[in-house]
Amino acid sequence: MKSKKNSWFEKAANKATQWTGTSFAFGIAFGLIIAWLVSGPVFHYSDTWQLVINTGTTIITFLMVFLIQKTQNKDSKAIQLKLNELIAASRFASNRMVDIEDLEESELDVLHKFYQRLSDQAEQEENIHRSHSIDAADAIEAEKKSARDSKGTKDADD
Repeated sequence: MKSKKNSWFEKAANKATQWTGTSFAFGIAFGLIIAWLVSGPVFHYSDTWQLVINTGTTIITFLMVFLIQKTQNKDSKAIQLKLNELIAASRFASNRMVDIEDLEESELDVLHKFYQRLSDQAEQEENIHRSHSIDAADAIEAEKKSARDSKGTKDADD
């Protein structure tokens, strides 16, 4: 399912981010900084000498932010799709989780609270594999409550 036609920018961005993440690229950047430091006395630590490194690092940083963001967006989208596939393929997973990245922050906070509750319920379970989703946890908790209530009623009748 790989696209044979990638845009020029996509190819360049991928290659640039891959290359800049190498030890070799770090070595080159480190070497340039050392060369700049060593050249300080030659240029009498002038304003121009300082401006060269400030301008160079600013331009590189500015461009790298966009390249890194592009590859990060692509990676995030791929991870989300893989997770969606796992959720859709699992009979125990809640399909409500597919595409939750489109929810607002407040809605994500509500889901976080549900999962915190699920975690709290799981901690009380003897078997950690007992519940698989919010729905399953709620159903199990309801069964427990019903069993406790009926046991309490039975005890009261005795």
